[in-house]
Amino acid sequence: MWKIVVGFVIFAAIALFIISKAGDKIDMSGEKHSGDVHAPEPAASAPK
Repeated sequence: MWKIVVGFVIFAAIALFIISKAGDKIDMSGEKHSGDVHAPEPAASAPK
């Protein structure tokens, strides 16, 4: 049981160290895709 606690403490210390070194450069907004895959379709031309 104590090994789990020690492992968690080490993991948390590493995570906090990385976050503190990166500062505001970390992007926590999720998955990114190349290009704008969710762009709306261009509007159809008006009927004549």
